[in-house]
Amino acid sequence: LFDGIYPFYPQQRKAAGFDISTTIVIVVFLTLACSFLLIIPGIRGRARLYWTLRVLLSLFVGAVIVVVQFTGDWETGWVQANTSYKSFSPVQVSADIGLHIGLAGVNVTLRGNPVNQINETINYNEHFPWNFGADYDRSYSQGLEKGLPSPILYVAEKFSTQSPCAVHRQYRIAGHYASAMLWVAFCTWIISNILFSMPVLIYGGYMLLVTGAFMIFSLLSFSTVRNSPMCLIQIGTRTLHVAYGASFWLMVAIGLLCFVVGITIVAMHYLNLDLLKTFFDLREDKAEEYQEMPELFINPHFVNKGL
Repeated sequence: LFDGIYPFYPQQRKAAGFDISTTIVIVVFLTLACSFLLIIPGIRGRARLYWTLRVLLSLFVGAVIVVVQFTGDWETGWVQANTSYKSFSPVQVSADIGLHIGLAGVNVTLRGNPVNQINETINYNEHFPWNFGADYDRSYSQGLEKGLPSPILYVAEKFSTQSPCAVHRQYRIAGHYASAMLWVAFCTWIISNILFSMPVLIYGGYMLLVTGAFMIFSLLSFSTVRNSPMCLIQIGTRTLHVAYGASFWLMVAIGLLCFVVGITIVAMHYLNLDLLKTFFDLREDKAEEYQEMPELFINPHFVNKGL
């Protein structure tokens, strides 16, 4: 032992916190929302409620489109098992092993049950990227050099390019195209907001439909990974199974919401345009709309001359 630990494990690893990119996106959109809430008291009447609903709903949709790019729970799975903790050691630990698959990589979580066992704190969350520009096998090799616990290396090895499971390429390409579709959806979301502010309401509704369509396309792209059968991930006597996670179902809900809102706006444009204008605070006052011609003053000098 070296200072009470095995020589291949020179440092205590800590569990990862929030992803920095996700935190930045959330802070940016929360700042925009708070800025709007500061000026909302200056809007009078029922228009204040309509503005609040439109702006907060739009910001929520935009935030979700960007945040899910960096989340790691498009597919998730958990299993509790008794497993070996370190290589070349017969010591068994009771732990929860989690697998979190995102568009850009995979996170493997190992949490002791209880956390403190064999005089160590067992709480790991390791990320192995596979997005374009990243080298998954190199990240896996670095994990070997660090001496990560055996369950993490075992699960991560299933997604390497050399694994007989052969799912690395499928996940990598599916995540890449799903991410590209979401960035297009984010651009169409920006265009829809511009059209609503011009205002060209019906075209804004059409762009919301396009936004929802690209969200669904991203879901279809990611779901193609199910075409490749997943290898069994056997940990001890238990098997780790994965299913669609929170980010996937959140995108389903937001995509359907965009479809519903877009169809509603287009339908209201043809069925009840006045109500649609009222909701978007574009309805002119009827007194101004039907304002009579003001009284005219005629110069009598020109009348007397027959002019």
